[in-house]
Amino acid sequence: MNDLITNEIIKFVNGYQESEPTDTQWLEPLVGFADAEDPLFAKLHSAVGPTHAMPGDLLEGARSIIAYFIPFDKSISLKNKGGYYAAKEWAIAYISTNQLIIDLNNHLSEILEKKGNRCTLLPPTHNFDKKKLISDWSHRHVAFIAGLGTFGLHKLLITDKGCCGRLGSIVTDAVCTPSIRPESQYCLYKYDKSCTACVKNCVTGALKVDSFDRQTCYNILLVNDQMYKRYGLADVCGKCTCVVPCSFHNPVKNSGKTTTSDTRLP
Repeated sequence: MNDLITNEIIKFVNGYQESEPTDTQWLEPLVGFADAEDPLFAKLHSAVGPTHAMPGDLLEGARSIIAYFIPFDKSISLKNKGGYYAAKEWAIAYISTNQLIIDLNNHLSEILEKKGNRCTLLPPTHNFDKKKLISDWSHRHVAFIAGLGTFGLHKLLITDKGCCGRLGSIVTDAVCTPSIRPESQYCLYKYDKSCTACVKNCVTGALKVDSFDRQTCYNILLVNDQMYKRYGLADVCGKCTCVVPCSFHNPVKNSGKTTTSDTRLP
């Protein structure tokens, strides 16, 4: 089942930019799997928020979670380097990829339903409390549980293909083999405190080494959304992730550092 799902995700993403009218290009996605009964899901009530859903809340009889990361083409991240406001290419990539995730989830649901399985399709974004800015289903944390990477100082997930892209997930009653989670940090700061590039890139000062101001961060997202609203919903920024050591790969692995370190939920 894992191979079937992984191949379908890769094939769909590779073909999407040829079949749909979009200027956004993507690299080959990464796919991970989690057991719906993994005890880490219960810890999301404290790591994310008390209203975070459990897999069984979303689908009775849930057995597995499929999580995937769709990396942006590197040119999109390079366009978003520097400046105060998000680049148009970054905003459009966000909008296009959200639609890609919706279409991909519908495709996967059809494939799995033909095999007698049920799924719950989850929106790519905006499933969060607008006042508390806390998600009821965090794709980042779910992807962590599914072994796709570890959290960076910037609070985003760093995968083997970096952090510049979008995450999606599906809850299903199909039986999938859980992925093995990383044993070492992918974030250079959390690994050996050798990098704070994301903090330096934060244009609002919301991100600091020892704190993160969600509301200040969200405010710049809303400013950018107003700038690009003619294209769709684009509450984005991404400066902390663009052209830093973890933009396109796992910088710890890339540096040849191999010893283990703490990879618990933040």
